[in-house]
Amino acid sequence: MMGVLSIIKIMGKAGDIMANQPLTTDNAAQMALNDLDQQLGTTADGLTQEAAAKRLETVGPNTIQHSQKQSQLLRFLKNFTSLMALLLWVSGFVAMFAGMPELGIAIWAVNIINGCFSFWQEHAAQKATDSLRKMLPTYVNVIRDGKVTQIDADDLVPGDVFQIQAGNSIPADARITEAASLQVDESALTGESLPVFKQVAYEHDDGKFALKNIVFAGTIVTSGTATATALATGMQTEFGQIAKLTQSQKQTTSPLQRELNRLTQQLSLIAIGIGVAFFILAIFFVHYPVAKSFIFALGMVVAFIPEGLLPTVTLSLAQGTTRMAKKHALLKDLNSVETLGETTVICSDKTGTLTQNQMTVNHIWLPGQEYTVSGTGYVNNGHIQLNQKDFDISQDANLARLLDIALLNNDTKLETPKDNQATTKILGTPTEAGLNILTDKAGLDKVKALQATPRIAELPFDSDRKRMTTVQQLPEQQRMLYTKGALDGVIQICDQILDRGTVRPLTATDKAAIDAANKKYAADGLRSLAFAYRTEADSVTPDPATYSIKTAEQHMTFVGLAAMSDPPRPEIYAAVEQCHRANIRIIMVTGDSALTAKSIAVKIGLTSADAKVITGDQIDSMSDAELQQAVKGEVIFARVAPEHKFRIVSMCQANGDVVASTGDGVNDAPALKKADIGIAMGVTGTDVAKDAADMILTDDNFASIVAAIEEGRTVYSNIQKFLLYILNSNVPEAIPSVLFLFTRGLVPLPLTVMQILMVDLGTDMLPALGLGAEKSEPGIMDQPPRPRNAHLLSRSIIWKAFGLYGLTASLISSLAYFFVNMTYGWPANALAASGPVYREATTMTLAAIVFCQIAAAINCRTQLSSVFKIGIFSNRHIIWGIVFEVFLLTCLMYIPLLQGLFNTAPIGGVEWVILLCIPVPLILLEETRKYFVRRHVLKSATKGA
Repeated sequence: MMGVLSIIKIMGKAGDIMANQPLTTDNAAQMALNDLDQQLGTTADGLTQEAAAKRLETVGPNTIQHSQKQSQLLRFLKNFTSLMALLLWVSGFVAMFAGMPELGIAIWAVNIINGCFSFWQEHAAQKATDSLRKMLPTYVNVIRDGKVTQIDADDLVPGDVFQIQAGNSIPADARITEAASLQVDESALTGESLPVFKQVAYEHDDGKFALKNIVFAGTIVTSGTATATALATGMQTEFGQIAKLTQSQKQTTSPLQRELNRLTQQLSLIAIGIGVAFFILAIFFVHYPVAKSFIFALGMVVAFIPEGLLPTVTLSLAQGTTRMAKKHALLKDLNSVETLGETTVICSDKTGTLTQNQMTVNHIWLPGQEYTVSGTGYVNNGHIQLNQKDFDISQDANLARLLDIALLNNDTKLETPKDNQATTKILGTPTEAGLNILTDKAGLDKVKALQATPRIAELPFDSDRKRMTTVQQLPEQQRMLYTKGALDGVIQICDQILDRGTVRPLTATDKAAIDAANKKYAADGLRSLAFAYRTEADSVTPDPATYSIKTAEQHMTFVGLAAMSDPPRPEIYAAVEQCHRANIRIIMVTGDSALTAKSIAVKIGLTSADAKVITGDQIDSMSDAELQQAVKGEVIFARVAPEHKFRIVSMCQANGDVVASTGDGVNDAPALKKADIGIAMGVTGTDVAKDAADMILTDDNFASIVAAIEEGRTVYSNIQKFLLYILNSNVPEAIPSVLFLFTRGLVPLPLTVMQILMVDLGTDMLPALGLGAEKSEPGIMDQPPRPRNAHLLSRSIIWKAFGLYGLTASLISSLAYFFVNMTYGWPANALAASGPVYREATTMTLAAIVFCQIAAAINCRTQLSSVFKIGIFSNRHIIWGIVFEVFLLTCLMYIPLLQGLFNTAPIGGVEWVILLCIPVPLILLEETRKYFVRRHVLKSATKGA
C-alpha cells in the first residue's frame, strides 16, 4: 500500500548501507524493534557520528527539493513584455522606419539594459531570500553515540534515533519506539484536522497514513513526547513523494506589488497620453512632418516613463531584508518589509522576548519555611546555599521532595559547553533549565536518579491544565507521581500538604498562605512554580500506559513553590521608549500571573501603574465588542491561553490597527497567521510557530522587532525618495519640448530624444540606486505609523517632484540653453537650429539637468533632517553614482563617437564653472526649506503636548 521508503542492505557493521532490499512503512510498522534496528543498521543508542556521516553522503540531505515554478529563460523574457517595454519596442521600430536607426537602437538598448537589470535584481533578491531561509534551520534532538545531541534536521538520516515533543515538526518518516500521550496533526497529509493518537504498538486504522506506530515527515506534534527511529528522509518520505506532484504554488500579489504595478501603469498611461497630445500638437500646431512629430512625442513618452522603478524597489527590499538579518530579524518574504513599516500595535509575549529567558530560582517557599537561594556556580557536594549558608538538604524533607520533583519531572537538558567561551546550550525550556541548575547546585545527579527511579509514564504539559505529571517507578513495588506547574493548575488537584515531613489535609488556611506567598513573588516580578506528588502501589494501575489526566492527577500532596526571576533584557528599556515615540502601542500577552505581568510591564516602562490587567478567564466572559474596546486602552493580558491571543489580535485589527504578534508555541500558530506580521522566536520557537510566521527573531529579542519596524519604515521611505528623484527630472526633460511647441518651433528643441534617454538610464540610474540603500533617517521612529491607505505617490512627492524640484531644474536648464546662445549673439541672431552652436546649447542643457540631479540626489536623502547632520558623504553609493554621471557626461562631450550619437559638443571653462556652482544653491535652498518645516513640526508637537 505504502510507497518504498528506502532501499538498504546491511554490509558488515551497522551504519553501512547500500541499495538492495525494499522497506515499506507497512513492513517497518509490523517488524519487531530489534529486527527493525538490524534492518536499518542502528541500535537504541542511535548511530555513531561516523556512520551517520557516511549515510548522509549516500542518501543526501533531508530536504524537500522544490522544482522551479518557471524556467530562468521565461523569467528573463518576462522582463521584456511589460506595458512599458512593449511601448519602447514599438517606438524603436518606428524610429528605424523614420530613418533614425541610431535612435531606434538606443531605445532598444534602453529596453535591453532595463530588462537585464530587472532580471538581475529579481535573481539577486531571490538569492538573498533563499540565503535568509537557510539561516532558519530546523533542529532535531538525535541520539548519536548514545548521547542526545542537537543537529540540523537536514542532516538526519535513515536509522537515526530522534526525540520529538509538542510543537515539533516531524523531520522524517519514522517508527515510534517510545511514546507518552503523543498526538500528531496529520492534516498536511490527510486533510483531517483532528489530532491522531500515536503509540508504540502496531495498529492499523482505515485509510492511508493510518499506522498508529508510524509518524510521517511534515506532520506536527500537538501534544506529548516520543522517541522514534527514522525510516526515510527527504524526497523518499511520503511527504516528499507527494511534493513531487504538488509543487506548483500560486503566488499572491502583496499590497506593495499591487501599488507598484498600479503606479507603473498610471505613469505609463500618463506618458502615452502626453506623447499623443504632443504628437498632435507637433503636427497641427508646429506643422512638423509626421515622422518627426512621432520622434518628438516619443521623447515625451521616454521622459515620463520610470524605467528603473521596479528593479530599484526590489533592490531596496532586498537590502532592507539583509540589514534586518544583521539585526536578528529574518523575513521570509521581501514584501513583508513594507507591512512592518505600517505596524501600529505589537502583541508581545513576556518571557524571553521582553525578558532574558534565563530563569534562575532564587526563592523556595515551603510550609513554615522560606529559603533564599544564593551562591553562584555548582556546589555538587550534597549542600545547597540557602539563606547565605551551605544547607544540607537531608535536614528538610520538604526541600528534598521539592528538589526530587524538580529533578525528575523535567525534560530539559543542559549541554555542557565545549570550551570556556561557549555558553551552556538549553535543550528544552528555560524554566526547566532553571530547575536543572538548582538541582545541580544541590549536588543531585539526574542520571543516577533516573536509574534508581525510571520514568514509566508521562502526562505532558499543556496550556489548559498548566501542569505536567511524570510517573517514576520505585524499587519497592511503588510508584511516585510528580507534578509541577502553575499554582492554579496544581493546587486544584491537591487535597493534602507536606508540612515539615508530615502529610496532613490541605486546609483553607494553607491555601491562603500559599496564595499570599505566590502573590508576593508575583508582585516582585518573579515567576513561581508549584510542586506536588502522590505515592501509589503498582497494583493500583497495573499498566502504566493507562494513566490518564483524570486518574493520575488527583489527590495530590502539595509540597511548595519555587520562585524564579527572569530579568528584563538590558536593551528593552530603550526599545519600549522608541515604540512610544513612534506611536506604536505594545500589548503584553503572557501566561504569567497578573501581578508578575504588571510588575514587569511597569518596570520596563511598557505601561503605567494605572494599566488595566485582563486575565484569560475574563476574556472568556467578554463579548467581541467589549474586548475590542478594551484593546484600545492601556491594557495587559495575563494568564492567557493561545486561543485568547487570536481574539486579541483579531480585535486590534477590527479597530483598524496593523498588528505584529509574537509567539513560540504550537498553539500560537493561528494568532501568528492572523496577525499582519507574525513573529516567531528563533531560539525557543516551535517549528509550527516558525512555519506560520512572516518573520523569525534569531535572538528572541523584542528590541529586534523594533529595529525591524524601523527598517520597514526606512525601506518605504527610500522607495519614496527614489520616486521623487526620478520624477523630478521629468519636468526639465519636458519643458524644453513645451518651449518648442508653444513658440511654434521658434525655439529649437533644447534637448534631443537621445539626450533624454541618457538622463533617464545613464546619468540618473546609479544615484537612484544609491537612494535605495540609504540608512534610516534620524527621527524616523519619532513619527506615527503611516496610514494603510497611504500611497507611494503622495501629494507631497507630486508637489516636490513636479513643482519645487522640477520647475527649479527646468528654469536652470532653460537658462543654460539660452546662455550658450547668448554667447553666440542671441537675441540679435536667431537661435541656432543645427550646427556646432546648437549642439553646444543642447549639451549645456543636458549638463545643467545632470547637475540639478546631483543636487536632487543629495536633497532626496532626507525628508526632514539636514543632510549635513547625517553626513553629506555618508552614502558612498550616491557619491560614486554622482562621480559616474559626471564621468559619463564628460565622455559624451569629448568622445567623437558619442558626440555624433548624442548630438553633443565640448563646452568651455566658463560653462563648467557655472555647472559646478549649480548644486550649491539648490542644496542650501532645500536645507532652508527643511529647517522651517522642522520648526513647524516641532511647534505643532509642542502645542499638541
